[in-house]
Parts: sequence; C-alpha cells; structure tokens
Amino acid sequence: MRRALRQRAERRKMMATEPEVLDELRQLRARVPQLTGALAASVDGLVLAQDTTTVEPEGVAALTAAALGVAVRLTDATGQGAFRELLVRGDDGYVATYAAGSSAVLTLLAGPRINVGRLHLEARRASVRIGALVDSARENA
Repeated sequence: MRRALRQRAERRKMMATEPEVLDELRQLRARVPQLTGALAASVDGLVLAQDTTTVEPEGVAALTAAALGVAVRLTDATGQGAFRELLVRGDDGYVATYAAGSSAVLTLLAGPRINVGRLHLEARRASVRIGALVDSARENA
C-alpha cells in the first residue's frame, strides 16, 4: 500500500513538469521540421507531455516502455553500458527513443527523409533538458 502511494506521489511530481516539457517538445519540433510527433514519458509508460496528432500517445508510451525494457537488457547483456538511445526505421519513417534523465524517455516520430544525424544531435540535447526537468521535479517535490 505504501509503495503504491509513493508511486502515485512520484507520478504527480513528474506530471507537474508538463508545461516545461511540452515547451521543450515544441521547440524541438520547430528546430527539426521533419518530426511528425514527440512525446516524453516515464520509464514505466506514463505520458508526461506530448506534441503529436498522428498516433495515440498512451499507446506509444506503453510500447516505448516495453521497448525500453528490451533495450536496457540488451545493452546490459552485451556490456555496452547504460541505455542511451534506440532507433527503429520503418518503410515510412523513424521512431527514436532517448534516455531523459533517470526516470523518463523522449520518443520522436520522423518522416523517412529526415537527416538522422540532425535528429540525434537535437534529440540528445532535448533529452538532457527534459531529463533535468523531470529529475529536478522528482527531487524537489
């Protein structure tokens, strides 16, 4: 019971960062026009903020949490260190997920013509800022 209450309180703390995280997502999309969607989520699949109209954010956050679990295990099993990012390429574009601090992830959707180097550069910077916002909220609230 206490664990559940603690988890709810922690989620409320993270949700308090939504305006700042949403602003960061919007700035990222302005810098990288080929992005078709962006969302920040907790590592357990809770949407913290989203800027997308093409997909269901809760579903993408849940799938991101599942993919994150596999990616974390894969990097650990292969001795590659802590998880940093995951890139999936489909026929119609990319899905990229980046670690954002200790308890959040940034997931981006992009068209097939995106410059992947630019995507990584901008997303890595944004994930650091989002991670700092979320981690700070968890520590201070």
